[in-house]
Amino acid sequence: MLPDLQLNDHLRLRKPHPCGSYEWTVVRLGADIGLECRGCAHRVLLTRRELAKRMKANLTKHEEREQEQSSTDGRSYRENHS
Repeated sequence: MLPDLQLNDHLRLRKPHPCGSYEWTVVRLGADIGLECRGCAHRVLLTRRELAKRMKANLTKHEEREQEQSSTDGRSYRENHS
């Protein structure tokens, strides 16, 4: 399955970049996906299929889930939706 991405998403790939960083930022969307290394700012283009093979996790979605969970911890449904 090909990944559903947005600009500025933070991704973790399976293998590290030569600088040692596993994390990348999406800078271009289209037939090819542009990524920028968060360690050294090097840019690469990958096809969606190649990115799907290399991607381990979309950290942006994990960050959003953590924020949602922390905002709902200890509160009732009514407090969150009023």
